[in-house]
Amino acid sequence: MSDADEPWWRRTTVYHIYPRSFADANGDGIGDLRGIEEKLDYLSWLGVETLWLSPIFTSPQADFGYDISDHYGIAPDYGTMDDCRRVIETAHARGMKIVFDMVLNHTSNQHPWFLESRASPSGPRRDWYIWRKGRGARGEKRPNNWRSMLGGSGWHRDEASGEWYWATFLPFQPDLNYRNPDVREAMLDVVRYWLGEGVDGLRLDLFNAIYKDGSFVDNPFSFRPVPSETNPHGFFQRHIHTLDHPDTLRFARELRKVVDAVPGAPRFLVGEVFGDAATLQAYCGEPDDPGLHLVFLFQTMRTAFRASEVRELIAGFEGAFADPRLPTYVFGNHDRPRFLHRLGDDTAKAKLWATLQLTARGVPFLYYGDEVGMGHEDVPLAQGLDPIAARFGYVPEWLARSLSRMGILLNRDASRRPMQWSDAPNAGFAEEAATPWLPVHPRYARVNVAKQERDPTSLLSCYRELLALRANSLALCAGSLALFDAGALPEDIVGYRRVHERHGQREVVDVLLNFGARSRTVTLPEGAGARVFSNVACEESVVEGGRVSVRPFEGVIILP
Repeated sequence: MSDADEPWWRRTTVYHIYPRSFADANGDGIGDLRGIEEKLDYLSWLGVETLWLSPIFTSPQADFGYDISDHYGIAPDYGTMDDCRRVIETAHARGMKIVFDMVLNHTSNQHPWFLESRASPSGPRRDWYIWRKGRGARGEKRPNNWRSMLGGSGWHRDEASGEWYWATFLPFQPDLNYRNPDVREAMLDVVRYWLGEGVDGLRLDLFNAIYKDGSFVDNPFSFRPVPSETNPHGFFQRHIHTLDHPDTLRFARELRKVVDAVPGAPRFLVGEVFGDAATLQAYCGEPDDPGLHLVFLFQTMRTAFRASEVRELIAGFEGAFADPRLPTYVFGNHDRPRFLHRLGDDTAKAKLWATLQLTARGVPFLYYGDEVGMGHEDVPLAQGLDPIAARFGYVPEWLARSLSRMGILLNRDASRRPMQWSDAPNAGFAEEAATPWLPVHPRYARVNVAKQERDPTSLLSCYRELLALRANSLALCAGSLALFDAGALPEDIVGYRRVHERHGQREVVDVLLNFGARSRTVTLPEGAGARVFSNVACEESVVEGGRVSVRPFEGVIILP
């Protein structure tokens, strides 16, 4: 299948690798680049097309890579620059793309830039970060009321100078000052460097926080106690001066121009941003003045397993991200509970969720291990390595578990356990003598790649078949989507038609998803195909009589 008119990133499927937990090749209990390289055959066999790697840059690892101390170096935990280049080259040789996680908003407090900035209020790099004098007679009070994304003040006092620096996230991650043109150009040079090394795209961490308002006036009060996927305001504050600043939207367009100017095949940018549809659209810009290629639509993380909510989700995405914009379907990542947890550990429901993700119009983002149904098991805050666990160590454990069930993790270790490759010791993630950096999930002997790849009805086989169908169908990976009228379908059924028309050729694929616990019979619409793929048996059959029975939690794909 090919269509030269469609950029590759519009058709791709993205597989998110948390390198520290994917595969350990040197026996130190930490996943590494050589481990990723050794698993490229598996990823090619699975059928994913683009690999997104969480940060592998030089870092003190206080936030496991999201605190960068050298954007041009590779953390020794993960390997060397040669290892990095080999992963890029070997992935490309298999027809896959590589996306790097790029943290533009902040650095580690161990970055040479910050060490120099902190050394002297009159030093040449002082203005590379956001410093302010405090209020009060001796500057002992914070400069204003701005809160961090985790609640509490984002201002932190430097005792040597008596001034305060700003950190949107954790205290050891000071924000860069993008109002300094030298900073902006230095970070754009980082982007140019890695794209020049062959990286095909960038995932942009905390992108909505890049610019802060230069007036430093207080943020206004809000009644909202916590932020959400569609509203970033919370902790009783509207973050209008610290998030989604107009200058950040302008920077998205500037960054797009830099990326588009890199020679070779198109690259793409996907931003970690939060907000309502209008805010998210703004980050993507307009056809004649484009911004980011994609933004994460985290509403998927909270959508209930009900036909009515799924239909509303798809309709909302189709309205807000109509062509040429493109939605994203994200069901799991390194900050959230495993998506199977939200489905009550029901593998049948997981197969249906995967069918939705891989047949709806948009770019799907898969999280490592979800393809085998890696489960979720909370790690007590007191045992957490995650710095957020330390930040919220005062929270009672019962409350932390309750928040986890709601999709809010105070200890992200639970979503970052080692990949479950087999029933061997350490789940095949590391050799038996090694001690994995995080404990493997207790159910790894029953849930792993080796066991499921031999079972044609397993969740892994379902993902593989769906990825193959998508890759070989222009309708599924690049076609339009039209929802079927809910009134014309049985209760609990969501249906839609994918159509691709180009150069006189037309392909039609229909999708029916049963979110109920009873079988339903559906009369196929006019123009439907003759073959049916079922996610239950992971095999095809023939349509008879223009009607199809859809079993509980079954997804069927009607093919030409």
